[in-house]
Amino acid sequence: MRTTSPNASRRRSAAILVAAILTVGVAGCGSSDSPSTAQAGPSASASANPDAGVLGIRDPWVKAADKGMTAAFGTLVNDGDTDVTVTSATTSLSPMELHEMAVKDGKMVMRQKQGGIVIKARSTHALEPGGDHLMLMNLTKPVQAGDELTVTLTFADGRTQQFRAVAKPFTGAQESYAPGHGEPMPGMSATPEMSMSPAS
Repeated sequence: MRTTSPNASRRRSAAILVAAILTVGVAGCGSSDSPSTAQAGPSASASANPDAGVLGIRDPWVKAADKGMTAAFGTLVNDGDTDVTVTSATTSLSPMELHEMAVKDGKMVMRQKQGGIVIKARSTHALEPGGDHLMLMNLTKPVQAGDELTVTLTFADGRTQQFRAVAKPFTGAQESYAPGHGEPMPGMSATPEMSMSPAS
């Protein structure tokens, strides 16, 4: 006849107790629909926001700047069956405009993008230095590396979506986001067009 030692019995009891505690702990970590405890907002590198359902935003970031102008970048992802048009962007830190790079009179210029930014169905659209981007026009305070900005996009159908972008230093593409830098064109104002030195 087999007998169970008191130590084996205690180990089994301890294992059952630990399993019960873990089960309760995991259940307690489940989703809470209470607005007072939920921290809303997409992650900085989220590819989709199921709550918004408009676009995914991949790798959003903002060029760090002490003052004046800067820009936000990332990849807009449209997993839907219809085209989506971004008509405006806002942030509490600065007025914003949708900008593009274009060649005018043989020179690269930065200017406001007419008609918004269209993201075709089942495709992506890059917001990048030297291309389309979200321009912060007049910073109310410095944007330092590591800062996180919340940007709200407005779409042609009136829907909106927020995303967060982390600031980082960047010197590529030799952009000049301040009026008077680069090679200004005769009679050109800082807004809506601005000169930019093309990448070397």
